[in-house]
Amino acid sequence: MSDVNHQRIKTNGIWIHVAEKGSGPLVLLLHGFPELWYSWRHQIDFLADHGYHVVAPDLRGYGDSDSPLSPSSYTIFHLVGDLIGLIDHFGEEKAFIVGNDWGAVVGWHIGLFRPDKVRGLVALTVPYFPRSPTIATTESLRQNFGDGCHVVQFQEPGRAERAFARYDYSTVMKKFLLITDQVFLAPPDMEMIDYLETPWSLPSWITEEEIRVFAEKYEESGFTGPLNHYRAMDLSWELLAPWQEAKIVVPTKFITGDKDIGFEAFGTKEFVKGDVFKSFVPNLEVVIIPDGHHFINQEKPQQISEEILSFLRSQYVDS
Repeated sequence: MSDVNHQRIKTNGIWIHVAEKGSGPLVLLLHGFPELWYSWRHQIDFLADHGYHVVAPDLRGYGDSDSPLSPSSYTIFHLVGDLIGLIDHFGEEKAFIVGNDWGAVVGWHIGLFRPDKVRGLVALTVPYFPRSPTIATTESLRQNFGDGCHVVQFQEPGRAERAFARYDYSTVMKKFLLITDQVFLAPPDMEMIDYLETPWSLPSWITEEEIRVFAEKYEESGFTGPLNHYRAMDLSWELLAPWQEAKIVVPTKFITGDKDIGFEAFGTKEFVKGDVFKSFVPNLEVVIIPDGHHFINQEKPQQISEEILSFLRSQYVDS
């Protein structure tokens, strides 16, 4: 990638690595699991070329960002706090937030906690799910889907790391990034990573070289930091009680693929198309991309880049 500036920024008590390009209104691009800033490689160039200051961090625990040891350092409040520090570092009052997967979760919550800092939000693949008032997140998943659910398996420190270690890093990346029609529910007594298939060939949207970029960085940094995001979910649930029934009022565009395993399963399609989602996010536009899967910003880079750009342009008024 040409002319991308890399730096580490002190924010919220840790150092966060960012890839940065362009000038103009600030746009933060937030990746998911198991990704890195590099998953936004197409959008970084595209948005910078269209007049935006694009900053793609490695979220805490990932890549070249700091990885605190304790899972309790990965609550949604820590993740949002990191972003507030980045916005302040660049001398901006507000930023556009774009996130996929876990990055979407963080995006929803900065919109919930600090709407004064958000010009607009684009969330990919993961909608905003209201907090259950009665049952912790992982216990709800365990009751509904059992131990085969990936979120449940990721809770025990070391369990997923040991399972992942049975494969080389490129294979782990392929198992997750290239998933199309397997739901994240392993059979009883089977680890998720063993359940996921390894494709014999790569789709046209990613190369072996690009897979290696992810694999080599994970070989350096490991998976514990990223998995700690899951291990802090119940603590986040406890701390989110004051926001029970609160709405996200910032302008929002939600984009998902109609073939995304998360969209097809667990009632997500009905939720996204129904009234409850829109009642919690009243200023909402929903876009469903035909033949799109979970890592849609990499799979359909031009289409997703244009969807993001159209939203940014619709929201930004030069003051």
